[in-house]
Amino acid sequence: MQIHVLASGSSGNAIFVEMENTKLLVDAGISTRRIKQSLDIIGTKIEELDGVLITHEHRDHVKGLTTLLKKYHLPAYTRPDTWQSMYCREVLPDNCCRELSDSLDIGKVKVEPFAISHDAADPVGFRLQAGSIKVGIATDLGFVTPTVKAALSLSDVLVLEANHDIDMLKNGSYPWHLKKRIMSNRGHLANTDAGWTLAQLNRKAHTNVFLAHLSRENNRPELAEETVANILTQEGCKLDQDISLNLTYPEQISGICEHQ
Repeated sequence: MQIHVLASGSSGNAIFVEMENTKLLVDAGISTRRIKQSLDIIGTKIEELDGVLITHEHRDHVKGLTTLLKKYHLPAYTRPDTWQSMYCREVLPDNCCRELSDSLDIGKVKVEPFAISHDAADPVGFRLQAGSIKVGIATDLGFVTPTVKAALSLSDVLVLEANHDIDMLKNGSYPWHLKKRIMSNRGHLANTDAGWTLAQLNRKAHTNVFLAHLSRENNRPELAEETVANILTQEGCKLDQDISLNLTYPEQISGICEHQ
């Protein structure tokens, strides 16, 4: 099993997951050309993808979807309201646009979407399971609900939002209405929220975590990692033994996570 975060942030998001020889792309918020180049780097052909899972309709999660579906005819799955709200839906091939149910099997992977709190039509995170291995993906969420906690519990690998440092956001250059949106319960998760979420989750003996969707304006990778690490250590977690933290970036492939 392997995970590659191809891109993460407000400029574009895409995650590649391979489990039991089933290959999935979660979100297509970068160009199809870049998706193809990134997959080539990690030794996967774009034609080998078994499906595309879409979390929500915002452009930084779907802007590569039109070319991806038209050129490669891949099946893509998301909620009906998300399809309806997507700016590019009218030009997408109908036979590629599949409605996402509460449980879906793609190859040997069970895909279970779960509701998240974000200012989109019907946004979801994903729990992916193949055999005993579980992967949880939750970015673009204003706060962590009991539903999200339950879905992320006992994951082997997590991709979790750590969008902003609260002080940097409050003192930054964004207009107040945008700061208010980001800090709302339908906005984005702060570093401290990510740290406390990880500390309170029901976990396996070891969990690999990718801190995702970091703001270029209101965060720094080393600050996100330090904030989350401090909370985990304070709560008795042993870094690299109980939890390993990995950073993600807007314009480079982040980390490889493999379990045999």
